[in-house]
Amino acid sequence: MVTNTTIDFEDKNQFDAIAEQWWNPSGLLKSLHQFTPIRIEYIKNSIKRHHFGEWQKLRPLSNLRILDIGCGGGLLAEPISKLGGIVTGIDSSLSAIEIARQHAKSSELEIDYQATTAERLADEGTKFDVIYASEVIEHVSDRSLFLNSIQRLLTPKGVVIITTINRNLFSFALAKISAEYIFGLIPKGTHDFTKFVKPSELQSEAKEAGIILDDFTGFKPLLDGRFKFTSITTVNYGASGSLAGPNI
Repeated sequence: MVTNTTIDFEDKNQFDAIAEQWWNPSGLLKSLHQFTPIRIEYIKNSIKRHHFGEWQKLRPLSNLRILDIGCGGGLLAEPISKLGGIVTGIDSSLSAIEIARQHAKSSELEIDYQATTAERLADEGTKFDVIYASEVIEHVSDRSLFLNSIQRLLTPKGVVIITTINRNLFSFALAKISAEYIFGLIPKGTHDFTKFVKPSELQSEAKEAGIILDDFTGFKPLLDGRFKFTSITTVNYGASGSLAGPNI
């Protein structure tokens, strides 16, 4: 069913309730902190793959206009900003945005945090060179509207990066039952299994929105809490592409 918002208000309320936990590496969002380094690497690799000028080692994202959709407290926005990106972070949770602003100020980082949605921002006509939505699309109420909004926000040669969770028995057992109810890695009720998205579905829906996703990479958890890249996308995976398709 088509709606005029991507906000899932039940999910929003859950994240509002734990806003103070965003920057606690040992708290309720510990697993997200552990997941952050490889997400940063995937974002960097995806941008590099699309040849945005000369790749600088110290500040490789310099001068790129970057949008973090569903930024939460800023776990990704801050390291991306430190790499030189001109970052805008948006989230439907004002509580999360307030936490993000406070932390960026204490870190002396200039990040434009806004309590808004992708569709509202798209209506303003703003454009970005890079857009990423990490662990977000499985929480929106309308994937079609979400992807169409990303398409509207992207510059003609821009890069889009999405990380999410596959939908199958393995992901149900690991990302839902084990993570939430057995090991308590994330708060109970964080995920709705029916909103997990298969890579084939994401690729097809993105194409309908005018986005060509041409890379799918899996993230494999290690025993020490870190993750590594894998070709297996059974549970956690990333997808990236552009409006123009693969760069050759």
